[in-house]
Amino acid sequence: MADLQDDELQTIGELDGIGLPDPFQPGPYKPVSDPGAAPVERAHAILAAHPVADGYSGLPWALRHLSWYDLELGESDVDTDVPRLREGHVGMLFCSLHLPEGITGERTVVETLEQLDLVNTVMRAHPNGLRLVCTAGEATDACNCGRIAVLLGPAGAAALGDSLGILRGLYTLGLRVLTLSGVSWASEAGLTRFGEEVVREMNRLGVLADLSGASDGTVRRTLAVSRAPVLFTRSAAHTLRPHPDNLPDDLLGRLGAAKGLCMVPLTPEQTGPSVHDVADHLDHVREVAGPECVGLSGTYDAGTAHPQDLGDASCYPHLIAELLHRGWSEPDIALLTWGNVQRVLRTADFTARAFQQRREPSTARIADLDGRPTAR
Repeated sequence: MADLQDDELQTIGELDGIGLPDPFQPGPYKPVSDPGAAPVERAHAILAAHPVADGYSGLPWALRHLSWYDLELGESDVDTDVPRLREGHVGMLFCSLHLPEGITGERTVVETLEQLDLVNTVMRAHPNGLRLVCTAGEATDACNCGRIAVLLGPAGAAALGDSLGILRGLYTLGLRVLTLSGVSWASEAGLTRFGEEVVREMNRLGVLADLSGASDGTVRRTLAVSRAPVLFTRSAAHTLRPHPDNLPDDLLGRLGAAKGLCMVPLTPEQTGPSVHDVADHLDHVREVAGPECVGLSGTYDAGTAHPQDLGDASCYPHLIAELLHRGWSEPDIALLTWGNVQRVLRTADFTARAFQQRREPSTARIADLDGRPTAR
């Protein structure tokens, strides 16, 4: 079948062969803070120039339980609103479309679409503070216009209903990150043939694979199949805290070699009860995977507690001040907060443009590849 021919690009460098430039060639870094100033003052200066791209927000589901809210004025019933995002220098927010446990079958697709509709409604109601984006360039433009960029995703893989057509439909509606777990084709056994085809189609579209909570087999096979970078939107260092969703050093090393991104969550369960514990995880991930492969994931409004001094979206300067105190350089902090997410988004976009010249939309079905009926 033409849909299954794996003749895609092996590395992003091969884009040059079809006329596309390398998507991420940063110029020399220009310092923006006074080295003699206090760490918290330097943190605010750096974040003003290189805001936080927050890899996970549970805000959509949290808002479904409120009868009325005003995120631009301020909303005490959630951890995230425009005033606190601005105070914390958050420039971009990944809005999770994950659903609570217990929602299965066709309801998963329906509930995910309702989440998408809710986010669009929130965007229309708060145009002076928030802007829905799909690309790195749109995110930068939003920040330059004084808005906070909102990217749709991650969503759960069950939202596809085992259909590549639904994947394309969700992409058209704005979805840009999909978590590969909780389905028959991305399970404890790893990716099936249909699962591999889903990853290829995600590469063709420009949808990033989130491997948070995925099985070891799924992680390793996705790293082998995907030609675009992968994300862990909520994973820290297993060596420091043996949480099941945290990554061991060998996997962090492989992620670094693949130029993926580990976004460290601000949760006591995974990183510890204090800002110092979070900084320890960031130090470790940077050391093992590299400074280009570490990011931040607030996990605010996701039903979890948060470390001391990191209670809501306004608190990022506390964390950056701690990193400066530990000797992190401005360029590494700029990568952590903004640059690494931008690189991953741009690389996924350029990879998709290359795939679209070589590969038609896949018509593969799970029944043909895995011998299983479509989910109902």
